[in-house]
Amino acid sequence: MRAALREAAKGAGRTSPNPAVGAVIVAGGRILARGHHRRAGLPHAEIEALAEMKRSVRGATLYVTLEPCSTTGRTPPCVDAIVEAGFARVVVGAVDPNPAHAGRGLRLLREAGVRVDSGVLGAECRALNPAFNKWIVTGMPYVIAKAGMSLDGRLSRPPGEGRWITSRASRERVHALRAGVDAILIGGGTLRADNPRLTVRGISGAGQPWRVVTSRGGRLPRGAHLFTDKWKDRTLVYAGKPLRAILRDLGRKGITSVLIEGGMRVLGEAFDRRLVDAVHFFVAPLFLGGPKSAAGGRGAGSTAESLQIADPHYERIGDDLHLWGEVQ
Repeated sequence: MRAALREAAKGAGRTSPNPAVGAVIVAGGRILARGHHRRAGLPHAEIEALAEMKRSVRGATLYVTLEPCSTTGRTPPCVDAIVEAGFARVVVGAVDPNPAHAGRGLRLLREAGVRVDSGVLGAECRALNPAFNKWIVTGMPYVIAKAGMSLDGRLSRPPGEGRWITSRASRERVHALRAGVDAILIGGGTLRADNPRLTVRGISGAGQPWRVVTSRGGRLPRGAHLFTDKWKDRTLVYAGKPLRAILRDLGRKGITSVLIEGGMRVLGEAFDRRLVDAVHFFVAPLFLGGPKSAAGGRGAGSTAESLQIADPHYERIGDDLHLWGEVQ
């Protein structure tokens, strides 16, 4: 199963709205074939592994990180292919989180005479797809709050000194974050102040996420990069709508993950409304002062009501500190 997890990781961030899945075929104590889901519309991991086989798999064991699909979507059901191939045993990591399908693939395999074991490294397999797991159940995208800030929580340098606070290495890490989400969201104030591109750069094979702007009045500079560059058709504008309604509409469009890159008003609303699932904060060793903090909004009424990061992680990137984790 650990080998299957490594396979699944190859497709992470590239399969939306499908989950990342890995599979390996084992016989005689040896791995004979491996596969992973590469992109929505392409074969699933189990079929990729079968295609790599040069001989019959009858009597072999299939390890797969997620319950095989049992319905026809863009591709035929994997359960049918598994039964037809003649596997003796299927070992599954996580059960399909979709309430309409959960457990159905396992039941069909057992009814066909295949031995099925599930829950093997289940926590690790579920952790592969936090965005899919949330979206398929709630219809809402998985929301990541990102900010690059000074030690005192400021998002921008004094006027005339450029916009970057964190290091180039930290900004390169942000491109990796962007490459793993379906959409990047900013407020109209950030668009007017920074004229960002919100593109993915330096990540081989990465697609371009949707770029979403939320504005109170909709009066935005039409000459901004988001409206004039080659990705202009991947820019969405929402005027006068609350953030929860915007996220729900994005979920209806099949967008399973959103990276909120600021600014202060949007991040404040996201935290106030308990819409954030995870954070990635990059902190530079600077004190800047000034009135604008990383997140505005009402704030917590008490420490007990504040949002907590479960199992926070810390990494030094040059002189910067990267803190990330899921919101409790």
